[in-house]
Amino acid sequence: MLICFFDAKGIVHSEFVPTGQTVNQAFYLEVLKRLRNSVRRKRPETWQSGDWWFHHDNAPAHSAISVTTFMARNGLAALPHPPYSPDVAPSDFFFLFPRMKRNLKGKHFADVEEVKRKTTEALANIKEDEFKNCFEQWQKRMDKCIAANREYFEGD
Repeated sequence: MLICFFDAKGIVHSEFVPTGQTVNQAFYLEVLKRLRNSVRRKRPETWQSGDWWFHHDNAPAHSAISVTTFMARNGLAALPHPPYSPDVAPSDFFFLFPRMKRNLKGKHFADVEEVKRKTTEALANIKEDEFKNCFEQWQKRMDKCIAANREYFEGD
């Protein structure tokens, strides 16, 4: 499993979940700590200004009290994710994973390490303008969700 965080400029942090590891609140807290270090290193201007928002879905590990407490204590402002709204998750349904699959679909890999290598290459090959466009589309989807009173909606 791949965990990936990105902004309008590109990938900020990504990591593969170790085989057999459950993404529970304890594991996710460690991921968030590594994410903070990645933001500090890769986006120093964003880190210094504190002007960044965090969007993740309502998975139990993401909404656990320990995670929300950590985020509050460390200035990680989370945007609310409407329940049952996978259509506003840019990684899952309309950008990142579908985009990566275009490069990987139909190929056979020798082992898990090759899958990881090719996945990392696919991430690196996504252009900045594609990330920027993703956030423009995400904003439109969020606006539609708000207009629908956070209920399910169809279409782009």
